[in-house]
Amino acid sequence: ECTFNAGKTHCSPTTCVCDGYVRLFLRGRPVTMHVPDQQKERYSLDQKVALPDHKLKLQWVYGYRGRDCRSNLYLLPTGEIVYFNASVVVLYNTEEQQQRHYLGHNDDVKCLSVHPDMVTIATGQVAGNSKDGKLLAPHVRVWDSVSLNTLHVLGAGVFDRAVTCVAFSKSNGGTFLCAVDDANDHILSVWNWQKEKQLAEVKCSNDSVLAAVFHPMDTNLIVTCGKSHINFWTMEGNTLTKRQGLFEKHEKPKYVLCVAFAENGDAITGDSSGNLYIWAKGGTRISQVVSGAHEGGIFSVCVLKDGTVVSGGGKDRKVVLWDHSYRKKAEMEVAESFGPVRALAEGKPGELFVGTTKNAIIRAAFPDTLTPIVQGHTDELWGLDVHPTMEQFVTCSQDKQVHLWDAHSHQPLWSKTIEDPGRSAGFHPSGAVLAVGTMTGKWLVLDTDTRDLVSMHTDGNEIISNVKYSPDGNFLAVASHDNFVYIYAVTENGRKYSRVGKCTGHSSFVTHVDWSTDSHYLVTNSGDYEILFWEASSGKHVTNTDTVRNLEWATSSCTLSFNTFGIWPDGADGTDVNAVCRSHDRSLLASADDFGKVHLFSFPCSQPRAPSHEYSGHSSHVTNVAFLHDDSCLLSAGGKDTSILQWVVA
Repeated sequence: ECTFNAGKTHCSPTTCVCDGYVRLFLRGRPVTMHVPDQQKERYSLDQKVALPDHKLKLQWVYGYRGRDCRSNLYLLPTGEIVYFNASVVVLYNTEEQQQRHYLGHNDDVKCLSVHPDMVTIATGQVAGNSKDGKLLAPHVRVWDSVSLNTLHVLGAGVFDRAVTCVAFSKSNGGTFLCAVDDANDHILSVWNWQKEKQLAEVKCSNDSVLAAVFHPMDTNLIVTCGKSHINFWTMEGNTLTKRQGLFEKHEKPKYVLCVAFAENGDAITGDSSGNLYIWAKGGTRISQVVSGAHEGGIFSVCVLKDGTVVSGGGKDRKVVLWDHSYRKKAEMEVAESFGPVRALAEGKPGELFVGTTKNAIIRAAFPDTLTPIVQGHTDELWGLDVHPTMEQFVTCSQDKQVHLWDAHSHQPLWSKTIEDPGRSAGFHPSGAVLAVGTMTGKWLVLDTDTRDLVSMHTDGNEIISNVKYSPDGNFLAVASHDNFVYIYAVTENGRKYSRVGKCTGHSSFVTHVDWSTDSHYLVTNSGDYEILFWEASSGKHVTNTDTVRNLEWATSSCTLSFNTFGIWPDGADGTDVNAVCRSHDRSLLASADDFGKVHLFSFPCSQPRAPSHEYSGHSSHVTNVAFLHDDSCLLSAGGKDTSILQWVVA
């Protein structure tokens, strides 16, 4: 029942309206929001809200998952390379600069295999969480890369943690599929995928398994390798029998990192000591050694169509070409900024694709051509903002990288390494500079054209969750996890900063900030669901509701406000939604939630449990959303999945 402001009262289990107020209950805590005067008379909780007229269509996935996955990059006959990031499998035609996307998965994809027919693809995923707290079972999806239709789903309810390796058989027309589950026993299973029937399973190894592949000439032989082992499995009926690879007098590596097959059926392994071992076909013994092929580990070996072999190094970042007798023919080195080699795939004749641990894909050709075609972040990603007038946006992540992206070419215009992990970013309204907040209380200003450092400051020693310029460009609000918002006067078109105020009053960390259109006031949200208002010029707390009730806000990024509270589902925890953003034409509101979803609502969104269109693509937490300056696209940032997705607003 309402205990304040006698007069008109109307309540539902999660919201309550009195004269001039709406009260939203989040986990039992009341959050009070002021209804603007012009809406007081006609506002009602029962008003039905329509779904937005517009929808989103995934246009581009930035980045690639190379940091902790392998064998996940292949060229298809369509001219597309196939790889994955977050829960999306990307088919990227590098010539035509177009991507298609397989969106059948509901959480992180961890492995990929292409069928001998070069059309059918299998991808395996981790166990996920749905928003009602249920576990989403890890499984393998088999799908058609031309139509993008799902053909079969295998192992839901059988796999325990995550499917980390998957491979089609080669010699019997690809009838079988093997998979390794990342459970304690690393179960190896074999399936007739067309019948969705498991044929055999066996405990593979106590230690981690990094690869599992069928022998190209023997349908009943599977090779697995990983921590200090290589095993040769023979399948008879529904039993799998293991023979261990014998290292004998050769150095036993800590990890056997990858396995491939030569034209004659020999197995070739690369290991953590930098050696290539050749295992004679059908046997368990080493027949040839290339010791010290790389300095440090060999993460990938690829046998080219002409039978020559390419290996990719970790520590030395080298891509080396070997002839049929394993003599070195050529080598090139991947730049340090792109990181160690993680995956290799043969491209068109004379061309290779190289995936790296820093989530880049490079087009390569001997002797020394290396062109990056995919780049991405490598650590948790929160910072995102759009250029005020151009098709550009900025991202910053805990990997200490700031990237300025061209939303049209989908490539970085520049990248800059900063000293501290990044957390937030914001453009000056002129577009001439941008501010970056870090995890340590430091924040810096960069020149948008030259990426030069313009200014650097420190406020507190906690996360800077937001850096936001006022619409007139004369102030910068720096919101921190130390419960304060620091206000700076900005002069010389964003080149000079002097602190004019400190907003003190929140009893928890500050999460979101919006400026009034006249640049005189700001509103903030905090970790304990407070909504507070402040005077820009002094940082003084504004307690008179009549002063702020009818203010117009330049942006709507506060998740708790009268115009956005409809985003909260029933029973929501106040941490379930990480970000909201209003379109510039004020007709749409996008939200980013903890369940891998981007939602699209009509704006204003001031009815409880407003309806929305829901979109998948990220894996777990979506941390930020932003509309391009012309509302043509929405960008979303995935925290731990490190990906940026670009959606067309149609």
